[in-house]
Amino acid sequence: MPDYRKLNVWVKAKNLAVETYRAVAHSQVARDFGLRDQMLRASVSIASNIAEGYTRETPPDRAHFLNIARASCAELETQLCIAEEARLLPPTDSEKLRTSSEEISRMLYTLRSKILARSSELGARS
Repeated sequence: MPDYRKLNVWVKAKNLAVETYRAVAHSQVARDFGLRDQMLRASVSIASNIAEGYTRETPPDRAHFLNIARASCAELETQLCIAEEARLLPPTDSEKLRTSSEEISRMLYTLRSKILARSSELGARS
């Protein structure tokens, strides 16, 4: 079974969650419990779904959880836009976190595509 902790995308996702916690704690978002909780859940969900997917037995299951992680990236990016536009999060913090989330989303798309391609190659050989 592959070790998800060795995946560059998991490391980046974990770091994004940590940075999101730090940014939220030092901003006005900390006072908006609903938005704060949603942002933190979305950021943690990215790395968590990568980890969960990599413990699954089949490539389609792995790909499914990577898809969920990508959806959490989009969720976090939306919440960052809202926090910035509501002036609850400084634009520099929002942009940094959004850029990281977008990069992770691209990495997840590529990884998912490779997993599914490898799976179909193996299926074709059988």
